[in-house]
Amino acid sequence: MSRGLFAKKSISALVAEATDSKHALKRTLGPLNLTTMGVGAIIGAGFFVLTGQAAAVNAGPAVLLSFAIAALICFFSALCYAEFASLIPIAGSAYSYAYATMGEFAAWSIGWGLTLEYLFSAATVSVGWSAYFVSLLRDIGIRIPEQFCNAPLAYDDVLGWVASGNILNVPAMLITAVIGYMISVGIQTAAIVNNLLVIIKMGVILLFIACGVAYINWDHLHPFIPENTGVFGHFGWSGILRGAGIVFFAFIGFDAVSTLAQESRNPQKDMPIGMLGSLGISTFTYIIVAVVLLGVVGYSQLNVPDPMAVAVNALGPNFVWLRYIIKIAIIIGLCSVILVMMLGQTRIFYTMAQDGLLPKVFGKTHPKFKTPMFTSILITMVAIVITGLFPVGILGQVTNMGALLAFMIVCLGIWVLRRKQPHLHRPFKTPWVPFIPIIGALSCLVLMLALAWVTWVQLILWMAIGYMVYFLYGVKHSLVRNPK
Repeated sequence: MSRGLFAKKSISALVAEATDSKHALKRTLGPLNLTTMGVGAIIGAGFFVLTGQAAAVNAGPAVLLSFAIAALICFFSALCYAEFASLIPIAGSAYSYAYATMGEFAAWSIGWGLTLEYLFSAATVSVGWSAYFVSLLRDIGIRIPEQFCNAPLAYDDVLGWVASGNILNVPAMLITAVIGYMISVGIQTAAIVNNLLVIIKMGVILLFIACGVAYINWDHLHPFIPENTGVFGHFGWSGILRGAGIVFFAFIGFDAVSTLAQESRNPQKDMPIGMLGSLGISTFTYIIVAVVLLGVVGYSQLNVPDPMAVAVNALGPNFVWLRYIIKIAIIIGLCSVILVMMLGQTRIFYTMAQDGLLPKVFGKTHPKFKTPMFTSILITMVAIVITGLFPVGILGQVTNMGALLAFMIVCLGIWVLRRKQPHLHRPFKTPWVPFIPIIGALSCLVLMLALAWVTWVQLILWMAIGYMVYFLYGVKHSLVRNPK
């Protein structure tokens, strides 16, 4: 049993899987598509949904420092991801990387943990999309009853889980269903739609900057670091750290690009471009837009799921036209985030099924669309339930916990593989090993410790469920343990 837990897959076996014609995914993505996929996943959720809450509750104007910390940690992780993605161009992402370096048990742990990142990320953004959609409808005189556009569950740091009095977040459930259908019918269609959504989103961000910069009130940025309230994570330097753990969500989309390796035309060259390029573009954009947002609206007013809508409204009646344009564009742009994250989740389960750790049906592709149809439908149904029941703040922190766990293991994996197989041909090499991997892993651990205790409870419960599945099914059907 112990030897089986640490059974590894060879690099050559993983590469062979990526070219298996029987269950192959369609290779249609180039470097531009991969970069826009990354930008589509990154720009949107963190800024449009969680930035306001991190500023209002945790860091104040110093949320800018939280962004810088989160971006730096992601950059360390992205360098490690880029080496793995060029070396092992397979859809399993960090799951496959762990299989090659640390063994099956670590691979299962990270694969199951990635579900927290991709599935809950898609759910988080769907809830944010719902808030902007309802806000736009309100602007044109259409009001959806509150109980049908908010979660029935809420979480309070003191009281714990409480009933909010609402019924279901119906708009969030509907957009999840639409995106789920889209990813089921083909990656090329999804890529074309995503490219269009990214163009619209970036155009509107530039428009917001151009209009809002003249209305910045620099008094809103003072004090830059509000005094701590006496509670860890509520302002002060602990608030900046907690804020970094929350807005970390804003950067995690780059790793979803790695799940598209089997659909990349030249993964050895294009995957590093897609991941590092999208992260760099997104980081620059975030810092500029966050300054405008915090300058236009005092941070204390931003504890809402649609902070940019609040900022646009604050510009006054002369910008009514901008209010509609930006809200429509945000609604469109958030769809690209949901799309890429749900794509990532389906590809993780697809790869785990190829290894025998999940039932075979998860690894089958549709004969016409060449997509994992069953997996796409199942993930969509689960996401619909999550988006309908849970609030955005908790969903975002759970997502971050899964992402940080994945990033930490990827960083450690680079170090392990360099020590054990130093002579492998690496199309892209992480610089300054072991310093970059060690710093990246430790930084991820620090941010995990800074998150609220409830997210640790959720992580432990989620992993416990995963280990039950692994020991009841995966151990018996693992192709590495039980080769044909």
